[in-house]
Amino acid sequence: MSTSNAWFGKSSPGPERVKIYTRRGDSGQTDLFGGERVRKQDLRVEAYGQVDELNACLGVAIAASAHDDLVVLGRRIQSALFDLGSFLATPDAAHREKASVPEVDDTDVDALEAEIDRLEAELAPLKTFILPGGTPPAAAFHVARTVCRRAERTAVALDEKEPLGGFALRYLNRLSDLLFVMARVENRRADVPDVPWSPRGEA
Repeated sequence: MSTSNAWFGKSSPGPERVKIYTRRGDSGQTDLFGGERVRKQDLRVEAYGQVDELNACLGVAIAASAHDDLVVLGRRIQSALFDLGSFLATPDAAHREKASVPEVDDTDVDALEAEIDRLEAELAPLKTFILPGGTPPAAAFHVARTVCRRAERTAVALDEKEPLGGFALRYLNRLSDLLFVMARVENRRADVPDVPWSPRGEA
């Protein structure tokens, strides 16, 4: 089953079980939603693949968190990332409209900003850079943050080649900020201080 098909829940009618493997990708190609076949190293495949990786990393962070508000927020973000992956896997705007492909929008970006503001109210202002780490959940959110930045860079490269429009770039940019804040909140609620960065030789 290709990644794009998995996103859209393609299945046979009735109780028949869908096979995980189709063998269609054995030659190094995959299907975009809408029928186009491309090599698996295609920039668009790389972009939605990294969003998928981000979603998985976020799942690890959520599983490690003991805080209901962060778990609920994380799962909401995961659903939005699924929408973003669907959008990236469907290059043709007419097909996206015809198939009602979901995508992130300005309300999703606004929601991220509202959560950043809410959570930052718990935190002391930063006076220096900090090292990623602390508690296991905080470290996991930091990993998700770095994967988010990589997904954003790939989406920017794709946008230069095939303009994405919409809010994909804004969403990823704002999400990385939120994941950073979520990592800090995990440490604060566990009474584990963030570790400040210091130049080597000054520690």
